[in-house]
Amino acid sequence: MRDVIVSLAILSMLPVCFRKPFLGLALFSLMAYLRVQDLTWGFARHQRWSFYIAVVTLAGFAAMQGQKKFMSGDIRCWIMIGLSIVVPVGIIGSGQFEPNDIKGMTEYAKIIAIALFTTGIVTRRDHLRVLVWVIAFSFGFYGMRSGVSGILSGGSLQILQGPGGMMADNNDFAMALCMGMPLMLHIALSEKSALVRRMLLTMVPMTMITIVLTHSRGAFLAMTCTVFLLIWRSKNRLAGLSAGILLGIAGLMFAPTSFTERIGTLQNVEEDGSAQGRLAAWATAAQMIKGNPVLGVGFGKFESNYDRYDPMQESGRSRGSRVAHNSYLQIWAECGTPAFLMYFSLIILSFIDIWRVRKEARVRYFSSWILHYCTMFEATMAAFTVGAMFLNRAHFDLFYHLVAIIVCFGQIARKEMRTMSVRPTQTGQRGALVPVVRAGFGAHNPGLVAGRHGGFRKTPLVDRV
Repeated sequence: MRDVIVSLAILSMLPVCFRKPFLGLALFSLMAYLRVQDLTWGFARHQRWSFYIAVVTLAGFAAMQGQKKFMSGDIRCWIMIGLSIVVPVGIIGSGQFEPNDIKGMTEYAKIIAIALFTTGIVTRRDHLRVLVWVIAFSFGFYGMRSGVSGILSGGSLQILQGPGGMMADNNDFAMALCMGMPLMLHIALSEKSALVRRMLLTMVPMTMITIVLTHSRGAFLAMTCTVFLLIWRSKNRLAGLSAGILLGIAGLMFAPTSFTERIGTLQNVEEDGSAQGRLAAWATAAQMIKGNPVLGVGFGKFESNYDRYDPMQESGRSRGSRVAHNSYLQIWAECGTPAFLMYFSLIILSFIDIWRVRKEARVRYFSSWILHYCTMFEATMAAFTVGAMFLNRAHFDLFYHLVAIIVCFGQIARKEMRTMSVRPTQTGQRGALVPVVRAGFGAHNPGLVAGRHGGFRKTPLVDRV
């Protein structure tokens, strides 16, 4: 019955995806992050739903009337296009090309294409809001479900596998939840619905419990960094830091013994075999980079080239084939220095864009949804940046989609701020300014954020200069 319901629901949405390509993108994202098909057990589980949705959505986009664009002109979009060219060139130039590599390169090209399409079609604030909602609620669903299960099990539950797709591995699943946690928190802070706020705020601690249950040390470090950044960006850092410390102490007191023992190995790297294996993999990656600085050893060829470049191979103490256990070293070793520089620039440029938007918003606003979203995206990108130091996910779907969403956010936020002018208030206070909103947003009450439109919380925009 569940297979029938899911199949009918998706099929009934295909005409809507054709008429409104943005809804097609939202449904595609739901299938990617919520993994609806993996919640079934029969024929629906093995259907290529995402492919059908993508084909119908792109057909609808091609049939759209009026002005349209497939991608934004932002430099990060061109960098992603550059990556989609450099990666296959590298594997062909490595001399190790095999027919099976076509599948991997095609999947990577699809990831880039979805990210580019997102930058072209998400041009309005309500579109951005819906897309972020889809991602946050998808991760919140799994965080809530697994968190409750962990509590009911008394902490004995250990998550060894994620729901599927890009989150099939427990480490990848944990990192995705780390990236989703700031989305849940700041959507709750920026929404006006009390029910939505309570639901999302409940999902946050449940998601943290789920991350702990994966026993992923890299995700634990990413979560710690994310929480610290959220506290640093809060209005009351002292209170936030105090609450964070108390929460951390309580968490350690009630955490499963298996988790605390695993986290404790971070203090004894010399005695931990897994940590030593990671260091060995990083040393091998450095040798690959040294031997193939331009094109790398080839996309997806790290493990097959491990023995060839392992510094310990000659002494007979090789630990065997391993993955890079580091996204930066992975793309550098496999795809070469140009690919690494482009990849890393996506992270740097995204942070710079967020910081510039925040700076402009602080000048114009006392408080707004834009500032909440700046912190949300900053913490989400920080979660990936830290987690990628320990996980082999240079081709993580969510990372490229996040870069695209930040591109959209920057353009939408700047457009909204620039459609606002200021006039003196009626209070008679010198230097007090309030915005006059154009295009109807908040026109009946200039003292409210345009965010009242579309479900955002109302907040005063009075700013003293």
